Amino acid sequence: MTRSLVIGAGGVGSVAVHKMAMCPDVFGDILLASRRVAKCDEIAQSVAKRFGVKIETAELDADVTQNTVDLIARFNPDLVVNLALPYQDLAIMDACLETGVDYLDTANYEPRDEAKFEYHWQWAYHERFVERGIMALLGSGFDPGVTNVFTAYIAKHYVEDMHTLDILDCNGGDHGQHFATNFNPEINIREVTAPARHWEAGGWVETPALSHRETFDFPSVGARNMYLMYHEELESLTKHFPALERARFWMTFGDAYLTHLEVLQNVGMTAIEPVMYEGREIIPLQFLKAVLPDPGDLGKTTTGKTCIGNIVSGQHASQPRTVYLYNVCDHEACFAEVGSQAVSYTTGVPAMIGATLMSNGTWRKPGVFNLEQLDPDPFMELLTKHGLPWQVTELSAPLDF
Repeated sequence: MTRSLVIGAGGVGSVAVHKMAMCPDVFGDILLASRRVAKCDEIAQSVAKRFGVKIETAELDADVTQNTVDLIARFNPDLVVNLALPYQDLAIMDACLETGVDYLDTANYEPRDEAKFEYHWQWAYHERFVERGIMALLGSGFDPGVTNVFTAYIAKHYVEDMHTLDILDCNGGDHGQHFATNFNPEINIREVTAPARHWEAGGWVETPALSHRETFDFPSVGARNMYLMYHEELESLTKHFPALERARFWMTFGDAYLTHLEVLQNVGMTAIEPVMYEGREIIPLQFLKAVLPDPGDLGKTTTGKTCIGNIVSGQHASQPRTVYLYNVCDHEACFAEVGSQAVSYTTGVPAMIGATLMSNGTWRKPGVFNLEQLDPDPFMELLTKHGLPWQVTELSAPLDF
């Protein structure tokens, strides 16, 4: 059984350790660490109450590599599951290199002072991980993560010659708040307010944030407005499937969310440059995060469903083909099972599945990898087994927008 150090006690970390506790044949001792040890203790109590499994907790400032090295030396894990902020990815990867421990995360490294969602910093670790004989699995969440696996699965079984890829992320839930984000507010708002980019004809096309809107009828949710965005899996998917002629990412937003966001932008509250306040520097977006609802607490009031999937068009057996592969997830069912809403659930479950496939050797090999570089079939099988069933439907034609 695998000894696992899980870093991060937000909504995703909570889901991941709950789901790991439900798989005692794979995961043995679990240590949950965060800067807020009280939050770790709260999650540990929930795990013990629901499943009778005891997990350890610890305080950790993962910004400092040596702190993580010391905790790894004390706990001696086989795997570090990084579910903290993406700013900390490189510091934690450095700790894994120093100690010779496998690494997994759900989001690519991002510098604090600039909203840049790129993998090149982490890809640069590949040779060092190979030489150390350890593995790093990058982006084992839903998007990125499951959407990468969906793409590889479609390429393997449904559309061997892929021409276009559209990733559609719809949260049809209602949390009852005036304004809240369904995952870390700081990361969410940085993503939404960044310029949109999509891949077309061999290069990136950039457009203003939220400037391109389309309406799509999502299974089990209904018609929703979705907006063209940039998301990090586009970088790795266009690298590993270079024949793609176009690749886009879409996300739904309600009118109220966008109205609040516009006001916050206009008054400077989404800025990531420091400003002086009462003699000290603060980051407006970090202050905003502090006053917004905690995404980990939204499960108590959230109803409705999410629908996330891929539409791929191209050629299969020399015939044109378009398929839609997607998952529908119910907020209330997720809360009943593990005490979290579906956005956290759809990220935390794939983190556990990636950790499982590394632990049992199915996916384990030295180096740094994105999920689409590995066999998608075992991951797809575990998605259904662990609460994220998927469906495939054939469409009559590619998306016409």
